[in-house]
Amino acid sequence: MDYVISTQPIVSLPVHGTDAKFPVRRVYCIGRNYAGHAIEMGHDPDREDPFFFQKNPNNLDLSGEFPYPQKSSDVHHEAELFVALKTGGTNIPVNKALDHVFGYGLALDMTRRDLQSIQKKMGRPWEVGKAFEKSAPCGPVHPVSAVGHLDQGHLELKVNGAVRQEADLNQMIWKVPEMISYLSEYYELAPGDVILSGTPSGVAAVEKGDVMVLTIDGLGSLEVKVV
Repeated sequence: MDYVISTQPIVSLPVHGTDAKFPVRRVYCIGRNYAGHAIEMGHDPDREDPFFFQKNPNNLDLSGEFPYPQKSSDVHHEAELFVALKTGGTNIPVNKALDHVFGYGLALDMTRRDLQSIQKKMGRPWEVGKAFEKSAPCGPVHPVSAVGHLDQGHLELKVNGAVRQEADLNQMIWKVPEMISYLSEYYELAPGDVILSGTPSGVAAVEKGDVMVLTIDGLGSLEVKVV
């Protein structure tokens, strides 16, 4: 193919325990999926229809470093599980949703909270606060064949050795099969789609030099330094 400009490489994540790569198509993020986080952000924790926003595939970053972004003085960590899809479709039934999952992994939804807050007040989209460069530090994909399906498990984020966020995956308001099913009513999901499943309470600001360590039972740990 004779493209008029140079093409960018396919974004991919390593598959834990192999030399294979998982190619990323889209990145969906569910908002306020833990009651505690909904409350701390000033919202009712009652179960309501979920909502999603997107990051860009090349926001995913495996370097272990998070460059503090420009145009912000209030950047927050949000510790999350990600779900990687091997197949997709539309109107996927809840009881068939897990059949589409290839694996799981660790991710941080880094957020320029000051910019996001401005956009919220003005009724504008969140991308400037969410979808900036290297805004999703993450680890490898752990295949379902190795770790099973994660409907529970301890999640913990430490910053400089102190616990900031802590929860169990079973505390998610919308579980993984429900997220997939709901999304598929509005989008045609496809192989390579990644879903960030929301964060528990305890989100807070980071500064240059901070070291964040996220762990989820069965998925090991992800260490990221703010630079």
